[in-house]
Amino acid sequence: MLTLCGAPVPLTVPARLYVCGITPYDVTHLGHASTFVWADTVARVMRMTGTDTVVARNVTDIDDELTRAAAERGKPYDEFGLSQEFTVEQDLAALHVRRPDHEPHARHHVRHVVALAAALLGAGAAYERGGGVWFRGSGVPAAAGLDADTALALARANGDDPDDPRRDDPFDVPVWWPADDAGPSWPSPWGPGRPGWHAECAAMALATLGGTVDVLIGGADLAFPHHAYQVALATAATGAVPYARRRMPIGTVHVDGAKMAKSTGNLVLVGDLLAHRPGAALRLLLLDREWAADWEYRAKDLDVAAERLDRLYRAAATGGGSDADVAAVRAALLDDLDVPTAMRIALDAGGAAARQAVRTLALQ
Repeated sequence: MLTLCGAPVPLTVPARLYVCGITPYDVTHLGHASTFVWADTVARVMRMTGTDTVVARNVTDIDDELTRAAAERGKPYDEFGLSQEFTVEQDLAALHVRRPDHEPHARHHVRHVVALAAALLGAGAAYERGGGVWFRGSGVPAAAGLDADTALALARANGDDPDDPRRDDPFDVPVWWPADDAGPSWPSPWGPGRPGWHAECAAMALATLGGTVDVLIGGADLAFPHHAYQVALATAATGAVPYARRRMPIGTVHVDGAKMAKSTGNLVLVGDLLAHRPGAALRLLLLDREWAADWEYRAKDLDVAAERLDRLYRAAATGGGSDADVAAVRAALLDDLDVPTAMRIALDAGGAAARQAVRTLALQ
């Protein structure tokens, strides 16, 4: 049985994974790649057990950053977003990330956001004001295990404005933004507007995977506010508890001690790394560690990963590797995706055990 976060995940048929995907206004950096490679790996481990697995990975193509980036280049937001998506998909393919079964785009699911807003209003979990719909989120920080000051700081760091006078409470968030001059808009029962960020993901997940998911996956920096509100919105609309059986907040990548981010100017781009090393080596660099742990990227580590991958290939080309060794590799991967242990067993035993690691971790 698969365990995540130290607890078993009952593998239903099909297992449903929702992955917080890209906002297509920039190219892929190592932090993005880490999340998507780990999401791909948990799906592959589930499939290793014979469980049908359905993956939805969204595209947030209604976003203020995207709108601004497109305007700077003199392009419509949707056209610019599609061009960026193409580049990202090329990078992910090189990393052996399988295309998801569903790839919902926010602009194609506006009607589902409108339906979500209506459901929340009907449940008394939201209110209408000034052409917008606001979710009552006062209890979300406590549910996420955060005090008010920490939650406010995280909300502001993620572009929210808790001081907006249209809110009854600083932790209320928009399900439907009233239209302004800053971006695209769509009709709704409350007037023209566009979806709120957290509502987009909640609506896309509900539309593609139904009322609950088995695993909710995204970068650790999205745990609050984004994932916390996505879960709260879906739960308030459907009543299904828990919305996500397990959450996988993937560890943050750092460079020179700082979180990798465009704002800090320390991005390591996947395309640049792929110009010098094969995608399988970069994939192994991302996977050969605890998935939840923050980690520091150093250029020499990619060389080490490439050498380790070569050793794995040589081990896979040998005979040997008993049934017990193969079972041990599988057991390690099922134990909270323990790739380091699976790799150690595969390299020591060689043969069939190494081939199992190569196959399941998509390192071929």
